[in-house]
Amino acid sequence: MELEELGRRIYSTAHLTGEFVLRSGQTTDEYFDKYRFEADPVLLDAIAEAMVRLVPAGTEVLAGLEMGGIPVVTALARHTGLPCAFVRKQAKPYGTRRLAEGAETAGRRVTIVEDVVTTGGQIVLSTTELRALGAEITDALCVINRNPDTPAPLTTAGLTLHALLTTEDLTPTV
Repeated sequence: MELEELGRRIYSTAHLTGEFVLRSGQTTDEYFDKYRFEADPVLLDAIAEAMVRLVPAGTEVLAGLEMGGIPVVTALARHTGLPCAFVRKQAKPYGTRRLAEGAETAGRRVTIVEDVVTTGGQIVLSTTELRALGAEITDALCVINRNPDTPAPLTTAGLTLHALLTTEDLTPTV
């Protein structure tokens, strides 16, 4: 599927208007409900297929962030053959007590996978924690970057963001 068509499909599936508070605390009147495109298996598969080209060479593990990054990373792993890790916002005090479940990240080149990015705050937090556990992280991928550029917190953290789409790429079906 062409990127322009993919943007139209995501828009028609996930675009909402109203008043929404983002994780960053910002308020917006336009929102992309990522769960709507992640819950559509055909659309999610097309998104993952388009994201393959964004995966940096040398990536050993794809790490999806809780919660929206989990379906994206799972679909992307199917297309790349790379193992994936599922990164919690904080390690559970029971079971394995791990921050990242699934593939081992310590000592490996890890690429973070997220759904929608506004400021990149959760990517920075998770990257800091994974690096402290031995992961090598220089890149992050997302389906939608709400900004025309990489948010400053990501750059400051030494991360390059590879976005499949920006909000400018998401247009209504005509």
